[in-house]
Amino acid sequence: MSSNIVLTVDVREGTGKGAARAARREDLVPGIVYGGKLDPVSVTLRGNEIRKALLGGHFLSNMIEIDHEGKRQTVIARDIQFHPVSDQAMHIDLYRVDEDTKINVDVPVNFINEDACPALKRGGVLNIVRHDVELLCPAGSIPESVEADLTGLDIGDSLHISAIKLPKGVVPTITDRDFTVATLQGSRAVLTDAEEETDEAPAEPEAIKQKGDEE
Repeated sequence: MSSNIVLTVDVREGTGKGAARAARREDLVPGIVYGGKLDPVSVTLRGNEIRKALLGGHFLSNMIEIDHEGKRQTVIARDIQFHPVSDQAMHIDLYRVDEDTKINVDVPVNFINEDACPALKRGGVLNIVRHDVELLCPAGSIPESVEADLTGLDIGDSLHISAIKLPKGVVPTITDRDFTVATLQGSRAVLTDAEEETDEAPAEPEAIKQKGDEE
């Protein structure tokens, strides 16, 4: 999934906490661009551009173009540090990529077809083990989410990563097992009803006495 996010960057000469504070006073966000065959470069980014990009959502799972004096380069945001009180971006790590660069990224799981899930119809509960799954993706084809289909799943069933259809070229980073994404469990009410049905089951009929048993 390519992106239309473009961020203006300037090379940051000063480093350290003092230079970073000075940059933030001017509504600039310190960052670093690294990866590929080039050396890491300390940069500053425009605070207003970062806020706009963050509000757009999926900032960490989109390719981004950085513009330095008219020259553009493709990157992906690998880490953002936020202020604990104001939630303003404090520092951003940008990793150089191209369309085919393979990267690990956490992708949200979207559960669909709840109305076709017998477990939920019976009052069961969807226990989500993983809200996100870590996938190895080409940087130009990162999915916004993956869909987990609940059709036909009943109480006691589990949904594994193998049941989720992934885009071409996208694979889980965990390859040694078919890990669980969610399970379908019975609610307390459902379990209580089942126990009452068991308790109220008719007793087995007494064996017919053979002639001569009472003699």
